Amino acid sequence: MGSVGAVGHRVLVVDDDPTVSDVVRRYLEQDGFEVRLAADGLAALAAARAEPPDLVVLDLMLGGIDGLEVCRRLRRERPGLPVVMLTALGEEADRVIGLEVGADDYVTKPFSPRELVLRVRSVLRRTPQPRRDGILRDGDLVADTGRRIAELGGRTLALTVREFDLLEFLLRHPAQAWSRAQLLDQVWGWQFGDQSTVTVHVRRLREKIEADPANPKRLLTVWGVGYRYEPVSHA
Repeated sequence: MGSVGAVGHRVLVVDDDPTVSDVVRRYLEQDGFEVRLAADGLAALAAARAEPPDLVVLDLMLGGIDGLEVCRRLRRERPGLPVVMLTALGEEADRVIGLEVGADDYVTKPFSPRELVLRVRSVLRRTPQPRRDGILRDGDLVADTGRRIAELGGRTLALTVREFDLLEFLLRHPAQAWSRAQLLDQVWGWQFGDQSTVTVHVRRLREKIEADPANPKRLLTVWGVGYRYEPVSHA
């Protein structure tokens, strides 16, 4: 049975293993998604331009243009396009790089197709759509939660879906310390997962909202706990 919100969403699956692609396609279609397949990086980019997907499931290890480069190009062309990356088991460095170039989530091979569908649904729940409309403001940093656009000093920030989720959550809960496990749960609804994901997203968000990311003024590290958003516009 298709899940609520899945029907009508188009997913592009990029993997050079036809067996994996077919299994992923069948599970996604059973959940109500419309699926397109691509077997390499160039085909993926062409497919994304011809029929813009709502999300891309992208294998890291592709012949020719690898998944990281495909992700970079997709992010340049469509900054808000969600990407779920498939990585080899144990390749933590590759997963971190994938998150750094703009992937919103990752699943390690071998993986449960059902888990992948749940991850896809979780990411899509954070795609741009009217929800909790309002303007969150801290000095020259503004987040429009209805349009899901953030600006700093009047300049639009190129945030990924998960980066915007994190920024919105922190702006709604200023001056409160959160552990990485709490952020995984509260921001993205994960009761499990690699906590380095939070570290990567915090680092990327700092690079976009801090004048000096190495000496942050807003997104602070709370040693022994996790992170805290410290407003710059104190009353």
